[in-house]
Amino acid sequence: MTPDLLLFQHVVDRGEDLDLVVAALVAVEFEYPGLDVAGYVSQVDEFARVVAGMARGERGAQARLAALDQAFFGHLGFRGNQDDYYDPRNSFLNEVIDRRTGIPITLSLLYIELGRRIGLELAGLSFPGHFLVRFQAQDRLVFIDPFHRGARLDLPALEARLRRVVGPSADLGPEHLEAASRPHMLTRMLTNLAAIYRRAGDVYRGIAVLERMLILEPGNARVEGELRELRKRAEALN
Repeated sequence: MTPDLLLFQHVVDRGEDLDLVVAALVAVEFEYPGLDVAGYVSQVDEFARVVAGMARGERGAQARLAALDQAFFGHLGFRGNQDDYYDPRNSFLNEVIDRRTGIPITLSLLYIELGRRIGLELAGLSFPGHFLVRFQAQDRLVFIDPFHRGARLDLPALEARLRRVVGPSADLGPEHLEAASRPHMLTRMLTNLAAIYRRAGDVYRGIAVLERMLILEPGNARVEGELRELRKRAEALN
């Protein structure tokens, strides 16, 4: 195993205790050798100070959530990249931080981590076709779409989305509302990248992504099979 893969394995071995920001940055070092991970973590910490400043004095969770929205989408200027959704930079957290633009999974990851830093219990929602954020507001769940500037969704809206992706007969069930684990969030981010490189026929970057997915999901037969095929193609190219 190469040093960069060993480092990634070390970071993600903490399971639910892993640092999502660090793990998402380490995951893409294959594209950015020598990436200043600590520098980007410091930038996220600075974002968190901005969020905390805007939430200062707000006692209720809903008020702090509104302050997070104001800071994240307003002051910091994060937005969904609707013009070039499949640009791989949307899946590289360092690029998302630099460009303030991303896709649902990377924007959700940052939104969750900044919310956590001001005491908000936010979690990922690995919804079919579009990653979301869920928030437990007393006796009900609130669903948030960071790709669309924090739009709130109710259960009928979620079911309508599900039927558009899965089919008109799909029913929204408890399994669609479960919080995504931290390792799963990384897997979803890498799955997007793998699909981009698959469409582009980029063998070497595809291998790099699949190797990291296999660390997150050891024994995943689909990933193992695709990785074997790409390695064969890489050998043929050499």
